[in-house]
Amino acid sequence: MICVIIGSIAGKITLSGRHFMNNKGIIVVVSGFSGAGKGTLMKELLSRYDNYALSISATTRNPRPGEENGREYFFVTKDEFEKLIAEDGLVEYANYVGNYYGTPKKFVQEKIDQGKDVILEIEIQGALQIKKKFPQALLLFVMPPSVEELEKRLRGRGTETDEVIHGRLLRAKEEGQGIDEYDNIVINDNLDDCVKEMHEIIQSAHYTPERNREFIDTIKKQLSELN
Repeated sequence: MICVIIGSIAGKITLSGRHFMNNKGIIVVVSGFSGAGKGTLMKELLSRYDNYALSISATTRNPRPGEENGREYFFVTKDEFEKLIAEDGLVEYANYVGNYYGTPKKFVQEKIDQGKDVILEIEIQGALQIKKKFPQALLLFVMPPSVEELEKRLRGRGTETDEVIHGRLLRAKEEGQGIDEYDNIVINDNLDDCVKEMHEIIQSAHYTPERNREFIDTIKKQLSELN
């Protein structure tokens, strides 16, 4: 079994010339069906490479066993979350299975300015909001190899009722309609292969013309001055 990455990638590119171009980080939005394994992929990506920063979302849902406030999420009340909305303190937000989820704006901008690629692990509603506000954001959608495997993973958590699991599967049916809006899909079958290839996708994204307009314009100007 292998990890499959589908999308528009010209090829593997080294980073030897990156300092000549835009050295700011980029926004990387990672979405996926609940149970597809996107959280595991993100943890492994951050443990292997030091050029990423994982954005911590705020949410009104209750913590799961082992989760800590400020590590997996900022756990807030509904009133606190709605105050953030009113103050324009979120890059995006969405309501998922009866709970709010949102991305704090200040954290994201600070990390991008430091040259970090900021990973936003968010639902499809929020991802599409990001794409409208930040057209250069890279959108990745994590999928399981089959629906049967998706249900198996959801049940394997052992933390949710049959009713909740059914709701998540119906939600996946809805989310499937928006996959075409993403730049790449990641079929999470082999963890090691997926992590390596996701890293290559993200680093290759730094070399697209739209993310290096200033550098390209400089080269064009210099060429235009040649006799």
